[in-house]
Amino acid sequence: MRFQLKNVTRQFGQHIAVDNVSLEIPAGQMVGVIGRSGAGKSTLLRMINRLVDPSTGSIHFGGAEVSSLRGKGLRNWQRDCAMIFQQFNLVPRLDVLTNVMLGRLNHRSTMMSLLSIFSDDERLAAISALERLGIEQTAMQRAGTLSGGQQQRVAIARALMQAPKMLLADEPIASLDPLNAKIVMDALRDINEREGITVITNLHTLDTARSYCERIIGMASGRVVFDGPPSELNADAVQEIYGSDKDGAGIDETMTSTSINIPGAEASGEKQSGGIGTLASASA
Repeated sequence: MRFQLKNVTRQFGQHIAVDNVSLEIPAGQMVGVIGRSGAGKSTLLRMINRLVDPSTGSIHFGGAEVSSLRGKGLRNWQRDCAMIFQQFNLVPRLDVLTNVMLGRLNHRSTMMSLLSIFSDDERLAAISALERLGIEQTAMQRAGTLSGGQQQRVAIARALMQAPKMLLADEPIASLDPLNAKIVMDALRDINEREGITVITNLHTLDTARSYCERIIGMASGRVVFDGPPSELNADAVQEIYGSDKDGAGIDETMTSTSINIPGAEASGEKQSGGIGTLASASA
């Protein structure tokens, strides 16, 4: 099921945050959206999820016009298009397991949701999601007691509970250290590859976008100025996306690097993009 943006613009007063963007994304792609702060990346994702409405243009998924949905149709879309936020958006006073099960709210009756009554199957599914992310041992802890990396993995587990058709991640690693950033990105790629779910993620770091995304979209001043595979993201393309410094030189990509070195990996020939479980254990 293809996803399309057709001439989408979002204006806040006199400021144009997203400017006449048209995109077509086939099912199952992992897409990275890059650009400077204020380029329109977050507004773009929020329009896709309908947290923000487009000022003009339309959004389509599988033949339905997402941008015109209201009421139950809109709630169903926000269930099918799960959103992961930079600040996690968990309920700190609730335990981790309950936070994950909240991902089922749009699949349940209003009364069951109000009473917070979850079935045994939902509890088992939540525990399975936590096990997949390597943090099942935190299930009964209050979410507010976890580290940032652990909280982001809880947020991903909650998104999985929605059984989404598309997964959006808005700067999911911006506040994480390199090891936890790798764990989170490995998890998103694993979801994309195993479930075939379309993943669109905003990223600040070029090395991450190149390593994990099969397609990169570069934004500048609300417009798409680059759209292609990582191999085509050359110095000229990077300069068009990020501009130049005050001396006219292009940006130093090492300033945006999140790469990590695993001791002994180079000597043993081990790839640094190891499995989720191994790295999750290292950061627990």
